[in-house]
Amino acid sequence: MENTAKLFLYILPIALCADIIIPLLLGPFYKGYSQLYQVMSVLGNHHFILHRIYNTWLVILGLILIAGSVQLYNLIVSVSMPMAIALMIILILYAVGGCILSGLFSVGEDKSLETLPAKIHGIGSAIGFMILTLAGLTVSVYFHKINALAWMCAGAISFLCSVIFFVLFIMADKPAYADSILSLEGLWQRLSLVFMYVPIILLCFYLLW
Repeated sequence: MENTAKLFLYILPIALCADIIIPLLLGPFYKGYSQLYQVMSVLGNHHFILHRIYNTWLVILGLILIAGSVQLYNLIVSVSMPMAIALMIILILYAVGGCILSGLFSVGEDKSLETLPAKIHGIGSAIGFMILTLAGLTVSVYFHKINALAWMCAGAISFLCSVIFFVLFIMADKPAYADSILSLEGLWQRLSLVFMYVPIILLCFYLLW
């Protein structure tokens, strides 16, 4: 295994974990911000004094994912080229739409898409999140091909959980669910991301094993 590829097998899990942790650390500095009810991208709006930190992080994460996707492709292409290509495309699309564009074009406090930057952010983020959901399925199929059944089951469970929480995330801002537990938009977003990231982290650990 090349040193660069091995390095990214360490960097990717750290970066993905950091993407969940950083909003938790920044949230308390934003008066009135709720981790349970508000999405992470609200931390990037210009009313928050530390918005540049969060937006810069999103761009950095996107660049790490793009570089990491190429390294993962090189490591798994010998087993399955379709899976390697699929995973690389998924990670790049999420890196661009869900990270880089979201960092460069911030959304407002109320998530309204009235301005052009907010629309770019909203569309890019939505596409990126939907595409990333497929990462768990792709990784699970890869584990199936190499007969790593325990790893495949873990990836498949993560995929199912990511779909469930992503559906809850989409439903959360519907007026009909405003007074129910389904309105915990921030929580559902974070949980869906966790389970979208887990299969990628598992793949990195497996390749390091």
